[in-house]
Amino acid sequence: MSALGELATIRNRKGRATRSPAERNDGKAAIFFLAPWFLGLALIVAGPLVASLYLSFTDYDLLSDPVFTGLENYAQMLEDPRLRTSLVVTFTYVFVSVPLQLAAALGLALLLDRGLRGLPIYRSAFYLPSLIGSSVAIALLWRQIFGSGGLINQVLALVGIEGQGWISHPDYALGTLIVLNVWTFGSPMIIFLAGLRQIPEMYYEAASLDGASRVRQFTNVTLPLLTPIIFFNLVLQVINAFQTFTQSYIVSNGTGGPVDSTLFYTLYLYQQGFTALNMGYASAMAWLLLMIIAGMTAVNFFASKYWVFYND
Repeated sequence: MSALGELATIRNRKGRATRSPAERNDGKAAIFFLAPWFLGLALIVAGPLVASLYLSFTDYDLLSDPVFTGLENYAQMLEDPRLRTSLVVTFTYVFVSVPLQLAAALGLALLLDRGLRGLPIYRSAFYLPSLIGSSVAIALLWRQIFGSGGLINQVLALVGIEGQGWISHPDYALGTLIVLNVWTFGSPMIIFLAGLRQIPEMYYEAASLDGASRVRQFTNVTLPLLTPIIFFNLVLQVINAFQTFTQSYIVSNGTGGPVDSTLFYTLYLYQQGFTALNMGYASAMAWLLLMIIAGMTAVNFFASKYWVFYND
């Protein structure tokens, strides 16, 4: 070891040996204030997580002791037609609603970034749906808007078009929930707006001097520099979309109808666990959902190196 290395080692040892009482008290205080978080992590997250993993290998009806059955629940999922239907509905919802939501959020962020008068008011108004979009009240309102005598049909009647019960038709029910998710664009819009404000103006000035139109500036300057924000919003919104439950439950009265057209995976999991009291099977479904979300997130991170531009 060199002399400098020995000197650094001696100083480190002296530093540890001669810590003042105030420094030691600071460490104890940090542990004290972090203790509730660690306790909550163990009791609210880690504990139920381990319990659900065990229950996924059991036959458990919430009323009697769980009986270990091995991989029977996972084998049952391979033969469950409603589970396959719920996966198709959920993936359709995610792959359609998330891109539309992000496109709407980015479009409005671009408009608001132009320096409108009263920007805080517009920003708050557009963000409001994200705060209440997943609530029971909004889901009930959505059911009234798209019902047979709802607002949509009343507007269509003004132009001589006879509407229908959109949420009661299997071809359109899922579409109404997709529209609801697109409507809750406020959160990604705020993030997009913050990202747009971080793009240096000199890039646009240089592009203008080169004769680039606004469209070229958007495609060659804005989009590349905004790709990290797009990626961030994409990951968050995909995860949130896979966990959607309230809208489908309220709009379909908890059935996933009509004809299972709004049977989201989370709703079917709820039906198995708390309606059929098949908690072991529901736990296995929950772990499948976790693996699906983890897989989709991993795919997004893997693909990001091909299209996300980090300006170092």
